[in-house]
Amino acid sequence: MEQLTRHKKNRGIRYHVACTAKENGEFEYQGSRCFKIKVPQIGPAKAIWYDLAAFANCLSYIRANRIKNPIVYVLACRIGPFAGWLKRRLKKSSGSFLVNPDGHEWMRAKWSAPVRAYWKFSERLMVKHADLLVCDSKNMQSYIKKDYRRYKPKTVFLAYGADVCKSALSDSDKGLSAWYESNGLKPGEYFLIVGRFVPENNYETMLREFMRAKTDKKLAVITNAQRGPFYRRLEESTGFVRDPRIVFCGTVYEEQLLKKIRENACAYLHGHEVGGTNPSLLEALSSTQVNLLLDVGFNREVGEDAALYWTKKTGSLSALIEQAASFGPKEKDALGCLAKERIRTAYSHEKIAGAYEKLFGRIAMGDIWET
Repeated sequence: MEQLTRHKKNRGIRYHVACTAKENGEFEYQGSRCFKIKVPQIGPAKAIWYDLAAFANCLSYIRANRIKNPIVYVLACRIGPFAGWLKRRLKKSSGSFLVNPDGHEWMRAKWSAPVRAYWKFSERLMVKHADLLVCDSKNMQSYIKKDYRRYKPKTVFLAYGADVCKSALSDSDKGLSAWYESNGLKPGEYFLIVGRFVPENNYETMLREFMRAKTDKKLAVITNAQRGPFYRRLEESTGFVRDPRIVFCGTVYEEQLLKKIRENACAYLHGHEVGGTNPSLLEALSSTQVNLLLDVGFNREVGEDAALYWTKKTGSLSALIEQAASFGPKEKDALGCLAKERIRTAYSHEKIAGAYEKLFGRIAMGDIWET
């Protein structure tokens, strides 16, 4: 939504964006109405509460402002049991119900078996009741059409986007230098991982394989790691804390700093296995020259020949790490050019935003189409 609103060209479109907050309210941002949803701290159920409250806010606003042919676009499949009821209320205003199924939430290891069962059940009902499913991956689109073919779902493929542009920071930036110094890193002398600290992102395989690799370079891990059960499990199973090359760097939310860290990496390691088009992968392809991706359909679809691929078989990633560490400027530049061209031609923010505007325009005219 940050990019859709930033790149909006069609003045006939008005975006209304739900935001989690401690208090209810509204504010304007990039020409869009952002409405705050106060969410109680009730564990995993807060995501369901938030989606329901946001949808209810939309329905009230539509009625109060007599909006014709509104589109309500729900990201992720968390409120399936309520989808039919919400859709019936939306249809009273001749509205359209769009859903982005995101990734395979029900496969995430962080959830207990009952929670995973709910996510799968909820996904089925969201697919059943949606007027159109907007899939950010062709692999996800195929999964929806195959597994839920009894509902004859209408789908469209629209990915996430990324920008191909250099960081605004210079190599001598004080903030950058301070970050390197605090983590014991040097430009070009580290491999990089960026992503949520969850099992399905294959941290165990990446850490274990890096420890096997014969390289003097370090591994910088930018993630929200805490010394909880998953961290302790990795510590016990891999012994990574005894390898001085592995550095957990915490999180980096400053956009230009993170982009510069990506640009200066020897290579990026991507172990995401669950979900559609991953934003961190797009950001890596747009910034990092050498990208080493787990060989699954979601990642192959995005990277194509602009990246190198590894499997979870012992020795696969460690060999690739050693290969990447030996690359000279020509090999790095060749892969870097392919990666940036991949983003420009298929995943630019302007292209994706334009496709969304075209889709919304057609739906507003009563044409819910599939592609």
